[in-house]
Amino acid sequence: MRRYNDPVDVSQGIVAGHEGPAHFVWRDRLWQVREVVAHWVETGAWWRTEGHDLLAEHETWRVVARRTTATGVFDLSFDWTDGSWRLIGCVD
Repeated sequence: MRRYNDPVDVSQGIVAGHEGPAHFVWRDRLWQVREVVAHWVETGAWWRTEGHDLLAEHETWRVVARRTTATGVFDLSFDWTDGSWRLIGCVD
């Protein structure tokens, strides 16, 4: 899996009976989520520098997404502190 830290625009909805990302725009390309493979929550990294917010949570979805003829597996992360989405990993 390649690692990224790119901002993405995400539209939420229901995919295969699960609420979460339904579409996202990454690098000016629209991807449609076909399947949610996994979903988990990560808390702040307590072992890092002082002052790190231990209550900061990131919710991550591993999804299979498609655009035209391309398909890939993506990790999308939602940051509860500022409401932003990021693409943090990709296998294409």
